[in-house]
Amino acid sequence: MQEKLVITGMGAVTPIGIGVDTYWNNLVDGKCGIDHITRFDASELPVQIAAQVKDFNPDDFMTKKQSREMDLFMQYGYAAATEALADAGIEEDTVASDRMGVVVGTAMSGVSIIAETQDGLSTGAHKKVSPRFVPKFIGNIAAAQIAIAKGYHGPSLTVSTACSSGADAVTTAAMLLRAGEADAVIVVGADASICPVVLLGLASAHALSTNNDDPLHASRPFDKDRDGFVAGEGGGAILLETESHAKKRGAKIHAELVGYANCTDGYHVTAPHPDGIGAIACMEHAVKKAGISLDQIDYINTHGTSTPMGDTIEVNAVKKLFGAHAYEMAVTSTKGSTGHMMGAGGVTETIACIKAIQTGIVPPTLGLVNADEQCDLNHVPGKAEKRPVHYAMTNAFGFGGQNSSLVVGEYHE
Repeated sequence: MQEKLVITGMGAVTPIGIGVDTYWNNLVDGKCGIDHITRFDASELPVQIAAQVKDFNPDDFMTKKQSREMDLFMQYGYAAATEALADAGIEEDTVASDRMGVVVGTAMSGVSIIAETQDGLSTGAHKKVSPRFVPKFIGNIAAAQIAIAKGYHGPSLTVSTACSSGADAVTTAAMLLRAGEADAVIVVGADASICPVVLLGLASAHALSTNNDDPLHASRPFDKDRDGFVAGEGGGAILLETESHAKKRGAKIHAELVGYANCTDGYHVTAPHPDGIGAIACMEHAVKKAGISLDQIDYINTHGTSTPMGDTIEVNAVKKLFGAHAYEMAVTSTKGSTGHMMGAGGVTETIACIKAIQTGIVPPTLGLVNADEQCDLNHVPGKAEKRPVHYAMTNAFGFGGQNSSLVVGEYHE
């Protein structure tokens, strides 16, 4: 029998709040983090709204030297990791340095600073590039900064699988633990890609909502009037470790990671398979790995980005796999609140699942007013719902046909 893998620490930097408690409380209370873009002038862009992290001060989490060396996505990830490690009670000598791993998931890495720097060169605003430039946009430096600051010498890996990067980082960490390569792994999902070139690229692919006049209702998963997702950003982190290691150090255990899976559609660069074959297989494999039955899943935090095609395909995949039980579960999306946080979403949404288990509260799907006829499950529109949650699943799907599913459950010795 395989040893259990447990979550002992959590951290979050999100568009609806910094810190897990603030994030969760605002999620349950139906707060929306989507607004008009303030980071740059977006008035000439077709998309002028985003879910930006507000009131983030890197000085609260790192030194001036560290913040100068990190792109914003790294700062978000570092801040989330700092909270998760503190929550887990990890100190300098808590874990053997060579047995502590770091895995980061990021979809876009430092694309914003690349775009900003190139723009400056093209316009003649500057003729030189900082020696920090390259290390600030390389994805693995997010993991390196954590390892350097904390003195970790175990495995360090960076995952980039589009929008499933964060969830796949959790799976990668689980695989490291199962292989005996580490005793504990700090898992981080982080992205900060709200910049003109990314928004223009996604808009040209008809992926983004253009509901600029009503940002609070622009992200509306499962609604018949949905017209695309809203770009978000942030960081999420969990500490994942073996049960024996957690118990040996007397850690409090939030939940158990019971199942995880990854597969690919092998179909199209941007569109999901119309029959949802990858989504179905991924969810099925995750539940099978968990060693539970399909009807034991109480809550699914869907990928649910508010795209016309994606939401319907995912809901139909849930129906095909779960059958009648699909109508007994809560099947929601938190992206009406946070927008699409890219690589950060897989981890912050795992945290939402853990909090749902701990509190018996399922957060609402914001923006859902007129349900799509095909999206007829219990999507918990507008207001949180109290219900027992013993096992919860979160899905993260991405460009290239990426599919990732995680199952977390109540921890029992």
